[in-house]
Amino acid sequence: MVILAHNYQIPDVQDVADFVGDSLGLSRQAANVDQQTILFCGVNFMAETAAIISPDKKVLLPDLDAGCSLSDSITVDELRNWKNQHPNAIAVGYVNTTAEIKAELDYCCTSSNAVNVVKSIPEEKEILFLPDMFLGSYVAKMTGRKNMHIWAGECHVHAGIRPEDVSEKLDSMKDAEFIIHPECSCTTPMMYDVADGSFDDKKVSILSTEGMLNHVNKSKSKNFVVATETGILYRMRQQNPGKTFVPASEKAECQYMKMITLEKVHDALVNEKNIVTVPKDIADKARLAINRMLEIS
Repeated sequence: MVILAHNYQIPDVQDVADFVGDSLGLSRQAANVDQQTILFCGVNFMAETAAIISPDKKVLLPDLDAGCSLSDSITVDELRNWKNQHPNAIAVGYVNTTAEIKAELDYCCTSSNAVNVVKSIPEEKEILFLPDMFLGSYVAKMTGRKNMHIWAGECHVHAGIRPEDVSEKLDSMKDAEFIIHPECSCTTPMMYDVADGSFDDKKVSILSTEGMLNHVNKSKSKNFVVATETGILYRMRQQNPGKTFVPASEKAECQYMKMITLEKVHDALVNEKNIVTVPKDIADKARLAINRMLEIS
């Protein structure tokens, strides 16, 4: 058995994992490991994605109630109706969606490759982007696409990080770099400043969770304000003991990620319980969109 844990998991769970990473990186690990049983310490859509990519492996989730507010912000019926209103559009969906939604998509994407996925689609093609409106807004600005329709969904954690939280933290820290996840609501008003390479004369980078970790490891800066779920700070501090990491908002905690505890991990391991399965017809369709995502860096 192999244990995979997302960057937002509690420190105790990250410590017992064989691999820690973002949802895309962990799905790739799930496909590549030799072990036939995978314990996925994350939320439901991540375990589903691993099960889709690795149909011959057994995928366990320590708590089947570990959901996702962003994933819940669109239903499969809503997506089908939206597609019917735009019959010639290409549907691009964030990996933070259910298997049923993925089966309706042309392309899956992550925060790290969403811009490149959209750039790969011919400019004359209409695009339906779902479900995150902040990531969608960021992608539309970065690609200059005028024919992108964006679903009005959001992650409750990232949507709660406000520009004033960020400004306050940056003002209190000398020479702090600001690193931000594109799901944050604060990305929208800050986007043009960021495109110019500055935000109140601060260095700003918009990055996926794994992109954040890579960036802070290489950066010569000593102080960072981090706008994403606070769980990522544990790994940042572990890997960079000489640097200071401050959350843009202490309230940026995902209640679903934090449902995974050591006790539940142990229980799932010992009893091989909470198996996550995806019906074959849905998995086969969803795999097409996921494979396209994996092909685009």
